[in-house]
Amino acid sequence: MFAAALKDAQTRVQIALDEAMASLDGTAADAMRYTCQGGKRLRAFLVMEGARLHGVPATQADRVAAAIEALHAFSLVHDDLPCMDDDDLRRGNPTVHVKWDEAIAVLAGDALQTLAFEILADARTSDSAEVRVALISSLAKASGAEGMVLGQVLDIEAESAKAPLTLEQITRLQAGKTGALIEWSACAGAILGKADPAPLRQYAGAVGLAFQIADDILDIEGDAAKAGKRLQKDTAAGKATFVSLLGMDEAKAKAKSLVAEAEVALSPYGDAAENLKAAARFVISRDT
Repeated sequence: MFAAALKDAQTRVQIALDEAMASLDGTAADAMRYTCQGGKRLRAFLVMEGARLHGVPATQADRVAAAIEALHAFSLVHDDLPCMDDDDLRRGNPTVHVKWDEAIAVLAGDALQTLAFEILADARTSDSAEVRVALISSLAKASGAEGMVLGQVLDIEAESAKAPLTLEQITRLQAGKTGALIEWSACAGAILGKADPAPLRQYAGAVGLAFQIADDILDIEGDAAKAGKRLQKDTAAGKATFVSLLGMDEAKAKAKSLVAEAEVALSPYGDAAENLKAAARFVISRDT
């Protein structure tokens, strides 16, 4: 069921993204479409499943899923820039600044970010202005100086720090860099449905941390060809990771315990949340 649901989410969000960019043309638009192809679409899946739990129409969920995937794509384009992680491969393809240039990468990323908020502001996303404002304000917070941007800054500062980060510090870093958008994705369906997002927020907190631990494990044990990007960058740079701090065995055990925690958080939804439980298990078993 999970594999089929994830595939369905991937198909639906691509259609929604294509529709959102249909009227755009020019080089920046080409770069936007290029970077919005492929990927696991886990964030879109979380939006759609959370919306389904709360009886939200798929047409609305798909638009919100497109918004978060556009914003996530923006973050990847900028993260790959020479001034950031300086990567030349993403999802198995040349990064945007390699295929075009740095200026186009910056501008395409900027446009993807603003596209996300344009989608959320549209009445087709929800007929409730209150809901649209809640989605916009919460995504702004999750992606800005209290969320993803904060995590990115902490990551950059860690590269020149005199001592490696502690476990507490790296957990805070990743809660912003990776976890904030995962949490927003999981809670968006409840916001759309005007419901309490607390159980999904607790679920997402555990899943987001497990996701990053799994990334650190894959950076050591993964296959670069499958991952579609360079691996062992953090190790080469001497940066602290969950694996370097905990050791491989303890890191894997921690990831498993977080999955169990995520599943418990979903208990209010009963069997209806089985796909979300499977997503948590997928996070630590994936090979990309």
